[in-house]
Amino acid sequence: MRENGPVTSATRQPETPAAALPPRLIATDLDGTLLRDDKSVSERTVAALAAAEKAGIEVFFVTGRPARWMDVVSDHVHGHGLAICGNGAAVVDLHGGPGAHRFVKVRELARENALDAVRLLREAAPGTVFAVEQTYGFYQEPAYPKLHMEIPDTLATAERLLAPDAPGAGEPVLKILAFHHELDPDAFLTVARRAVGDRATITRSSPSALLEISGPGVSKASTLELCCAERGISPEEVVAFGDMPNDVEMLTWAGTSYAMGNAHPAVIAAASGRTVANNEDGVAVVIEKILAERL
Repeated sequence: MRENGPVTSATRQPETPAAALPPRLIATDLDGTLLRDDKSVSERTVAALAAAEKAGIEVFFVTGRPARWMDVVSDHVHGHGLAICGNGAAVVDLHGGPGAHRFVKVRELARENALDAVRLLREAAPGTVFAVEQTYGFYQEPAYPKLHMEIPDTLATAERLLAPDAPGAGEPVLKILAFHHELDPDAFLTVARRAVGDRATITRSSPSALLEISGPGVSKASTLELCCAERGISPEEVVAFGDMPNDVEMLTWAGTSYAMGNAHPAVIAAASGRTVANNEDGVAVVIEKILAERL
Protein backbone atom coordinates (compact mmCIF):
# COMPACT_ATOMS: atom_id res chain seq x y z
CA MET A 1 0.00 0.00 0.00
CA ARG A 2 1.28 3.46 -0.83
CA GLU A 3 2.36 5.62 2.07
CA ASN A 4 -0.30 8.27 1.60
CA GLY A 5 -0.41 9.24 5.24
CA PRO A 6 -3.34 8.29 7.47
CA VAL A 7 -5.95 6.32 5.57
CA THR A 8 -8.86 4.23 6.65
CA SER A 9 -8.83 0.53 5.89
CA ALA A 10 -10.33 -0.65 2.62
CA THR A 11 -13.92 -1.80 2.66
CA ARG A 12 -14.93 -5.05 0.97
CA GLN A 13 -17.79 -3.55 -1.02
CA PRO A 14 -17.96 -0.15 -2.69
CA GLU A 15 -20.00 2.54 -1.02
CA THR A 16 -22.25 3.53 -3.89
CA PRO A 17 -23.36 7.13 -4.49
CA ALA A 18 -26.94 7.91 -5.37
CA ALA A 19 -27.61 7.16 -9.03
CA ALA A 20 -27.16 10.05 -11.44
CA LEU A 21 -27.60 9.83 -15.21
CA PRO A 22 -26.41 6.61 -16.85
CA PRO A 23 -22.62 6.95 -17.22
CA ARG A 24 -21.16 7.77 -20.61
CA LEU A 25 -17.55 8.21 -19.54
CA ILE A 26 -15.24 6.70 -16.91
CA ALA A 27 -12.27 8.84 -15.86
CA THR A 28 -9.64 7.02 -13.85
CA ASP A 29 -6.31 7.93 -12.33
CA LEU A 30 -3.52 5.36 -12.77
CA ASP A 31 -0.98 5.09 -9.95
CA GLY A 32 -2.62 4.00 -6.71
CA THR A 33 -5.96 3.72 -8.49
CA LEU A 34 -6.19 1.63 -11.67
CA LEU A 35 -2.68 0.20 -11.33
CA ARG A 36 -1.69 -2.18 -8.59
CA ASP A 37 1.30 -1.25 -6.47
CA ASP A 38 3.59 -3.26 -8.78
CA LYS A 39 2.37 -0.99 -11.64
CA SER A 40 0.51 -3.82 -13.35
CA VAL A 41 -3.05 -3.81 -14.70
CA SER A 42 -4.82 -6.92 -13.45
CA GLU A 43 -6.66 -9.26 -15.81
CA ARG A 44 -9.88 -8.38 -14.03
CA THR A 45 -9.33 -4.67 -14.65
CA VAL A 46 -8.39 -5.21 -18.30
CA ALA A 47 -11.62 -7.16 -18.78
CA ALA A 48 -13.70 -4.49 -17.01
CA LEU A 49 -12.25 -1.68 -19.14
CA ALA A 50 -12.93 -3.61 -22.34
CA ALA A 51 -16.47 -4.41 -21.22
CA ALA A 52 -17.17 -0.75 -20.45
CA GLU A 53 -16.00 0.32 -23.90
CA LYS A 54 -18.05 -2.46 -25.52
CA ALA A 55 -21.09 -1.15 -23.62
CA GLY A 56 -20.52 2.32 -25.10
CA ILE A 57 -18.90 3.93 -22.07
CA GLU A 58 -15.72 5.79 -22.96
CA VAL A 59 -12.71 5.30 -20.70
CA PHE A 60 -10.23 8.11 -20.13
CA PHE A 61 -6.96 7.60 -18.27
CA VAL A 62 -6.35 10.83 -16.34
CA THR A 63 -2.92 10.93 -14.75
CA GLY A 64 -0.06 13.03 -13.49
CA ARG A 65 2.30 10.88 -15.56
CA PRO A 66 4.03 12.34 -18.63
CA ALA A 67 3.10 10.89 -21.99
CA ARG A 68 6.33 8.88 -22.24
CA TRP A 69 5.30 6.86 -19.14
CA MET A 70 2.00 5.70 -20.62
CA ASP A 71 3.29 2.42 -22.02
CA VAL A 72 1.88 0.76 -18.89
CA VAL A 73 -1.66 1.22 -20.26
CA SER A 74 -1.10 1.83 -23.99
CA ASP A 75 -2.26 -1.73 -24.77
CA HIS A 76 -5.57 -1.04 -23.03
CA VAL A 77 -6.80 2.05 -24.86
CA HIS A 78 -9.91 1.55 -26.95
CA GLY A 79 -11.74 3.64 -29.51
CA HIS A 80 -10.57 7.23 -29.11
CA GLY A 81 -7.17 6.25 -27.68
CA LEU A 82 -6.84 9.48 -25.72
CA ALA A 83 -5.37 10.04 -22.27
CA ILE A 84 -5.03 13.16 -20.14
CA CYS A 85 -1.45 13.44 -18.90
CA GLY A 86 0.58 15.78 -16.68
CA ASN A 87 -2.39 16.56 -14.40
CA GLY A 88 -4.30 18.06 -17.31
CA ALA A 89 -1.42 19.76 -19.10
CA ALA A 90 -1.74 17.53 -22.17
CA VAL A 91 -4.24 15.36 -24.02
CA VAL A 92 -2.33 12.61 -25.78
CA ASP A 93 -3.29 10.14 -28.52
CA LEU A 94 -1.75 6.81 -27.47
CA HIS A 95 -2.63 4.93 -30.64
CA GLY A 96 0.94 5.09 -31.92
CA GLY A 97 2.24 3.13 -28.95
CA PRO A 98 5.21 3.95 -26.70
CA GLY A 99 7.38 6.71 -28.13
CA ALA A 100 4.95 7.42 -30.97
CA HIS A 101 2.25 9.33 -29.13
CA ARG A 102 0.76 12.54 -30.50
CA PHE A 103 -0.12 15.61 -28.46
CA VAL A 104 -3.72 16.57 -29.25
CA LYS A 105 -3.97 19.44 -26.76
CA VAL A 106 -1.30 21.22 -24.68
CA ARG A 107 -2.05 23.58 -21.79
CA GLU A 108 1.38 24.90 -20.99
CA LEU A 109 2.81 26.64 -17.96
CA ALA A 110 4.15 30.01 -19.11
CA ARG A 111 7.84 30.36 -18.32
CA GLU A 112 7.22 33.68 -16.55
CA ASN A 113 4.75 31.97 -14.21
CA ALA A 114 7.15 29.08 -13.69
CA LEU A 115 9.97 31.46 -12.78
CA ASP A 116 7.68 33.31 -10.38
CA ALA A 117 6.77 30.02 -8.71
CA VAL A 118 10.44 29.04 -8.38
CA ARG A 119 11.35 32.38 -6.83
CA LEU A 120 8.44 32.39 -4.40
CA LEU A 121 9.01 28.80 -3.33
CA ARG A 122 12.72 29.37 -2.76
CA GLU A 123 11.73 32.20 -0.42
CA ALA A 124 8.88 30.36 1.33
CA ALA A 125 10.59 26.96 1.64
CA PRO A 126 14.39 27.25 1.50
CA GLY A 127 15.97 24.04 0.31
CA THR A 128 13.38 23.37 -2.40
CA VAL A 129 14.87 21.85 -5.56
CA PHE A 130 13.23 21.76 -8.98
CA ALA A 131 12.78 19.84 -12.22
CA VAL A 132 11.12 20.94 -15.46
CA GLU A 133 8.78 18.68 -17.45
CA GLN A 134 8.28 19.62 -21.10
CA THR A 135 6.39 17.91 -23.90
CA TYR A 136 9.35 15.74 -24.89
CA GLY A 137 12.12 16.66 -22.45
CA PHE A 138 12.89 16.38 -18.75
CA TYR A 139 15.39 18.72 -17.08
CA GLN A 140 16.42 19.07 -13.45
CA GLU A 141 18.61 20.83 -10.96
CA PRO A 142 21.75 18.92 -9.83
CA ALA A 143 20.36 18.57 -6.27
CA TYR A 144 16.98 17.23 -7.41
CA PRO A 145 16.82 13.56 -6.33
CA LYS A 146 16.57 10.63 -8.70
CA LEU A 147 12.83 10.13 -8.38
CA HIS A 148 11.74 9.33 -11.91
CA MET A 149 13.95 6.46 -13.08
CA GLU A 150 15.25 8.40 -16.05
CA ILE A 151 18.29 10.39 -17.01
CA PRO A 152 17.54 14.13 -17.32
CA ASP A 153 18.36 15.84 -20.60
CA THR A 154 20.13 18.70 -18.82
CA LEU A 155 21.32 19.55 -15.30
CA ALA A 156 21.14 23.25 -14.41
CA THR A 157 19.37 25.64 -12.03
CA ALA A 158 15.64 26.06 -12.59
CA GLU A 159 16.23 29.70 -13.53
CA ARG A 160 18.60 28.56 -16.27
CA LEU A 161 16.31 25.75 -17.41
CA LEU A 162 13.44 28.23 -17.82
CA ALA A 163 15.47 30.93 -19.57
CA PRO A 164 14.55 32.03 -23.12
CA ASP A 165 17.73 30.39 -24.50
CA ALA A 166 17.52 27.25 -22.36
CA PRO A 167 17.76 23.76 -23.83
CA GLY A 168 14.32 22.91 -25.17
CA ALA A 169 13.29 26.58 -25.18
CA GLY A 170 11.02 25.95 -28.16
CA GLU A 171 9.09 23.25 -26.30
CA PRO A 172 6.10 23.99 -24.06
CA VAL A 173 6.59 23.55 -20.32
CA LEU A 174 3.89 21.21 -19.01
CA LYS A 175 4.76 21.50 -15.33
CA ILE A 176 7.59 22.03 -12.91
CA LEU A 177 8.30 19.71 -10.01
CA ALA A 178 9.37 20.97 -6.59
CA PHE A 179 10.93 18.65 -4.00
CA HIS A 180 11.82 19.23 -0.36
CA HIS A 181 13.91 16.80 1.69
CA GLU A 182 12.51 17.77 5.10
CA LEU A 183 8.97 19.14 4.95
CA ASP A 184 5.83 17.07 5.46
CA PRO A 185 4.16 16.57 2.04
CA ASP A 186 0.82 18.15 2.97
CA ALA A 187 2.50 21.00 4.86
CA PHE A 188 4.70 21.68 1.82
CA LEU A 189 1.61 21.79 -0.39
CA THR A 190 -0.08 24.30 1.93
CA VAL A 191 3.02 26.53 2.07
CA ALA A 192 3.43 26.44 -1.69
CA ARG A 193 -0.19 27.27 -2.50
CA ARG A 194 -0.12 30.19 -0.10
CA ALA A 195 3.18 31.51 -1.51
CA VAL A 196 2.45 31.11 -5.23
CA GLY A 197 -1.23 32.07 -5.21
CA ASP A 198 -2.96 32.21 -8.59
CA ARG A 199 0.25 32.28 -10.63
CA ALA A 200 0.04 28.48 -10.98
CA THR A 201 -1.93 25.40 -9.96
CA ILE A 202 -0.11 23.30 -7.35
CA THR A 203 -0.93 19.76 -6.29
CA ARG A 204 0.75 16.50 -5.36
CA SER A 205 0.43 12.79 -6.11
CA SER A 206 3.57 11.38 -4.50
CA PRO A 207 3.92 10.05 -0.94
CA SER A 208 7.03 12.24 -0.64
CA ALA A 209 7.23 16.05 -0.45
CA LEU A 210 7.05 16.39 -4.23
CA LEU A 211 4.79 19.07 -5.69
CA GLU A 212 3.53 19.35 -9.27
CA ILE A 213 3.08 22.89 -10.57
CA SER A 214 0.96 23.57 -13.67
CA GLY A 215 -0.48 26.59 -15.43
CA PRO A 216 -3.23 28.64 -13.75
CA GLY A 217 -6.51 26.74 -13.91
CA VAL A 218 -4.90 23.60 -15.32
CA SER A 219 -6.00 20.45 -13.53
CA LYS A 220 -7.27 16.99 -14.29
CA ALA A 221 -10.79 18.34 -13.81
CA SER A 222 -10.55 21.33 -16.12
CA THR A 223 -9.03 19.34 -19.00
CA LEU A 224 -11.48 16.49 -18.51
CA GLU A 225 -14.28 19.06 -18.63
CA LEU A 226 -12.97 20.32 -22.00
CA CYS A 227 -12.80 16.77 -23.39
CA CYS A 228 -16.32 16.02 -22.15
CA ALA A 229 -17.72 19.26 -23.57
CA GLU A 230 -16.34 18.29 -27.00
CA ARG A 231 -18.32 15.05 -26.73
CA GLY A 232 -21.50 16.57 -25.33
CA ILE A 233 -21.01 14.72 -22.05
CA SER A 234 -22.18 16.40 -18.84
CA PRO A 235 -20.51 16.02 -15.42
CA GLU A 236 -23.52 13.97 -14.30
CA GLU A 237 -22.63 11.36 -16.94
CA VAL A 238 -19.04 10.92 -15.67
CA VAL A 239 -17.78 8.39 -13.11
CA ALA A 240 -14.32 9.23 -11.75
CA PHE A 241 -11.77 7.38 -9.60
CA GLY A 242 -8.73 8.63 -7.67
CA ASP A 243 -6.53 8.32 -4.62
CA MET A 244 -4.38 11.44 -4.14
CA PRO A 245 -4.77 15.25 -3.83
CA ASN A 246 -4.27 15.78 -7.58
CA ASP A 247 -7.55 13.88 -8.07
CA VAL A 248 -9.67 16.02 -5.74
CA GLU A 249 -10.91 18.53 -8.33
CA MET A 250 -11.81 15.76 -10.79
CA LEU A 251 -13.71 13.79 -8.16
CA THR A 252 -15.57 16.93 -7.09
CA TRP A 253 -16.47 17.81 -10.68
CA ALA A 254 -17.71 14.37 -11.75
CA GLY A 255 -21.33 13.50 -11.07
CA THR A 256 -20.27 10.21 -9.45
CA SER A 257 -16.84 9.67 -7.93
CA TYR A 258 -15.01 7.04 -5.94
CA ALA A 259 -12.09 7.29 -3.56
CA MET A 260 -9.96 4.18 -3.47
CA GLY A 261 -9.70 2.20 -0.24
CA ASN A 262 -6.08 3.37 -0.03
CA ALA A 263 -6.92 7.03 -0.70
CA HIS A 264 -5.60 10.18 0.96
CA PRO A 265 -8.07 11.68 3.48
CA ALA A 266 -8.70 14.72 1.24
CA VAL A 267 -9.78 12.39 -1.56
CA ILE A 268 -12.14 10.46 0.69
CA ALA A 269 -13.72 13.76 1.73
CA ALA A 270 -14.12 14.91 -1.90
CA ALA A 271 -15.56 11.75 -3.44
CA SER A 272 -19.23 10.82 -3.41
CA GLY A 273 -18.47 7.14 -2.84
CA ARG A 274 -15.72 4.73 -1.94
CA THR A 275 -14.43 1.48 -3.38
CA VAL A 276 -11.80 -1.04 -2.31
CA ALA A 277 -8.06 -0.48 -2.68
CA ASN A 278 -6.11 -0.49 -5.94
CA ASN A 279 -4.55 -3.87 -5.09
CA GLU A 280 -8.08 -5.27 -4.77
CA ASP A 281 -9.12 -3.97 -8.23
CA GLY A 282 -11.38 -1.26 -6.83
CA VAL A 283 -12.00 0.34 -10.23
CA ALA A 284 -13.02 -2.97 -11.78
CA VAL A 285 -15.37 -3.71 -8.86
CA VAL A 286 -17.34 -0.54 -9.58
CA ILE A 287 -17.32 -0.94 -13.36
CA GLU A 288 -18.69 -4.47 -13.02
CA LYS A 289 -21.47 -3.16 -10.78
CA ILE A 290 -22.31 -0.36 -13.25
CA LEU A 291 -22.53 -2.81 -16.15
CA ALA A 292 -24.58 -5.31 -14.15
CA GLU A 293 -27.13 -2.59 -13.40
CA ARG A 294 -27.51 -1.85 -17.12
CA LEU A 295 -28.67 -5.39 -17.92
